[in-house]
Amino acid sequence: MKKIITFIAALIIFPGIMFSQDFKNMSGAEYCSYKKTHNTSLVSLDERSPNSPKHSFDVLNYTLYLNLYSCYINPYPRTFSGTNTITFRVDTALNSIKLNAVNTSLQITSVSMAGTTYTHSSNILTINLDRTYSPGEIVQVKINYSHKSVSDGAFYVNTGFVFTDCEPEGARKWFPCWDKPSDKATFELTARVPKTVKLASNGKLVDSTKNVDTIYYHWKSRDPLATYLAIVTSKVNFNLDIVYWHKLSNPNDSVPMRFYYNTGENPKPMENIICPMATYYSETFCEHPFEKNGFATLNDDFSWGGMENQSLTSFCPDCWTEGLVAHEFAHQWFGDMITCGTWADIFLNEGFATFVTALWYGNVSGYTAYKNEIESKANSYLANNPGWAISNPSWAVTTPSSNTLFNYAITYCKGACVLHMLRYVMGDTAFFNSLKEYASDTVNFKYKSSVIPDFQDKIETVSGQQLQWFIDEWIYNPDHPVYQNTYWISHMPNNDWAVDFNAKQTQTGTVFFKMPIELRINFSDASDTVVKVMNDANNQFFAFYFKKVPTSVEFDPFNNIVLKEAALISGTKDKSSVYDYSLSQNKPNPSNNLTTIIYGIPENTNVKISIYNILGKEVRILVNENKFAGNYSVDFNCDELESGVYYYKMEANNFGATRKMIVVK
Repeated sequence: MKKIITFIAALIIFPGIMFSQDFKNMSGAEYCSYKKTHNTSLVSLDERSPNSPKHSFDVLNYTLYLNLYSCYINPYPRTFSGTNTITFRVDTALNSIKLNAVNTSLQITSVSMAGTTYTHSSNILTINLDRTYSPGEIVQVKINYSHKSVSDGAFYVNTGFVFTDCEPEGARKWFPCWDKPSDKATFELTARVPKTVKLASNGKLVDSTKNVDTIYYHWKSRDPLATYLAIVTSKVNFNLDIVYWHKLSNPNDSVPMRFYYNTGENPKPMENIICPMATYYSETFCEHPFEKNGFATLNDDFSWGGMENQSLTSFCPDCWTEGLVAHEFAHQWFGDMITCGTWADIFLNEGFATFVTALWYGNVSGYTAYKNEIESKANSYLANNPGWAISNPSWAVTTPSSNTLFNYAITYCKGACVLHMLRYVMGDTAFFNSLKEYASDTVNFKYKSSVIPDFQDKIETVSGQQLQWFIDEWIYNPDHPVYQNTYWISHMPNNDWAVDFNAKQTQTGTVFFKMPIELRINFSDASDTVVKVMNDANNQFFAFYFKKVPTSVEFDPFNNIVLKEAALISGTKDKSSVYDYSLSQNKPNPSNNLTTIIYGIPENTNVKISIYNILGKEVRILVNENKFAGNYSVDFNCDELESGVYYYKMEANNFGATRKMIVVK
């Protein structure tokens, strides 16, 4: 990691220096993060999932005509003229619409169709409509505009190269739009360029018409896209190779994979990989979702990383590396086919693509290769954790800085590791079935947007597991558990042996991390056994009994809780000294179904916990048995009780405590 940091510092000091050989040592996620954190584009059919934000109108289609001809001719101006016909469905009665259009980049010249007059200030284009439209009506407005001669970090022109780069909010710099990720629309582009230019965009090439010295390229995206994924990529004398991937559902039907590249580059190794990769991703999630796909290397204006524009990924010059291709191609499923509903949900894009890259390595080279990639990401997070959560709800309203949104340690590394730990918690069958159902869900997600609660709802429905606790602690809270665990080995009567284990977390400034934990217990006969228990309370005690001699204990022997710091010691003091008598307030309280009570005892003794109604009558006995010293939790389903006030009482040795519990139906 030190080498990487030094290299990045050199780039900051000497921005014109490029060391292409060092690129080969970077992971795809690092490429992606570095590019996006150094982006300058940020400005401070329903295609939405159930919980994605709604708007007063829903854009259905953008149809653009751009005259880019002069941009390829010396002195290579950044100006062009264009029209944008927007088709939208009204969601709330309205007589005007507001679009994003950056004043310093775009000059609006007229509006027509349903548009009558307009104002353009503070980067908002307000178009007054010819009447008030009711919900459900379909409306079209046409905007004539031009791009100014400015360098704006979204529309790039450089000696024969013309391309766009939009994430997170740069589309508004080259065409007026409603520039939010949840509003996905089909996209059609016609561009006029010199005949020596190859120009690519989203979707399928409908036609390319030559007229003397001019070509008109006509691209059309059948599938809705988010505005930040709209793309123009073009160059004089671009090289182009096409390979064809045959669909799993119909091998006679093929999808073109287009490779645009600079002279002197060799994309052949990636051309050989892309079809097996498409097959693996299709088998694991759902069939490749788009009518074409492609990759294009750009110039030094796009000097680092990749950008997963829908069906046409942008790469830095000569960045034909397997990790980068695997990461950006994974985005075609997670980020493009299913797009984050808000920027608070970027985990669903970048965490997924980083995790899927590890899956690809595992598919090629086995589980160890997968796990090595995950552990590499865990180490990067632990070494560089800036201390914020993966998702902050405020980002849905106010887009954070690119350095926050695309932070490598959090968004990429921690995001991927959280998915690995979700796999561990759910089990492989439930986890991969849930991912496949999520990706294949045409009602709620496929070609639409998604927010984290939508993803949670889907995997809970498919798996039958309740996972709110996992999402809360790992996605909405910062940092990770710091374990200070202790174990004791005791010789018991009748030649039995006991292993006592105390699971303790010591982190501050964040939550307790409930997780299933594994312990490997080693024995004098050179055998071992692995036990798995749910650690759902801090300072929690577990006891295990054997007929043979245990010699040592290992915590999390397979490192499945990859985001942690952990120490384990063999106890030298009486284990009872680490506990106190305690009885917690049940949570949640009030409750209408499942509630949890946590209690502790410092010695081996009988424990009784009972529930009493308001009249003092004992109505339930939750615990009545001998317990070893330790902390425990007991779950109780309040559905068994009528609404009202109850009390629960704990009796253990000379200790007694009572708490009030409220049940609301």
